[in-house]
Amino acid sequence: MADIAFMPRKPSFSPLRLQDRSLAWQVGAVVLGTLFLALSSYIEVPMVPVPVTMQTFAVTLIGALYGWRLGALTIAAWLVEGAAGFPVLAGGSAGVAHFVGPTGGYLFAFPITGALVGWLAERGWNGNRVVLAFVAMLLGNLACLVLGTAWLAAMIGTEKAITFGFLPFIVGGLLKSALGAATLMALRGGKAKPANP
Repeated sequence: MADIAFMPRKPSFSPLRLQDRSLAWQVGAVVLGTLFLALSSYIEVPMVPVPVTMQTFAVTLIGALYGWRLGALTIAAWLVEGAAGFPVLAGGSAGVAHFVGPTGGYLFAFPITGALVGWLAERGWNGNRVVLAFVAMLLGNLACLVLGTAWLAAMIGTEKAITFGFLPFIVGGLLKSALGAATLMALRGGKAKPANP
């Protein structure tokens, strides 16, 4: 067993290494992150009352790459843009109405989702360990679905909320989690470690 006194500095959890960058770099990353989140909103399959988008993929990936603090901040900045009227939400929509309607719970869950995935990524659940990265993404998707469905249940009832706001998104959550983990591994250069070192 290696002596802890001689262990090298903890390696960066992300290939972007934003935690080691200047404030200007981090501000630039927030701007690029909000653009990425906005683009993910335009990839949409319209459904009622909640559309299917690539937003959760982008939210979990931002969390994994940026870490829990900068990731949550970036996601919150994107939501502020949407509330302020910029066309960055699902299908290019905008406005405060989305935060009080059926999609409100999912929107408010996004920074929590990004922070959860970022927190796990900082602890090794990242592109270095693709199985753990997949589980982190999956937990993020699940947190978003649970919080969003709870909000929706207050509006339309629990049974309908589960039927229309949870169940249709399970397969998509699995696929987006796998895509997120694969993206992290690709950004790492495909050198993933097993789940248990």
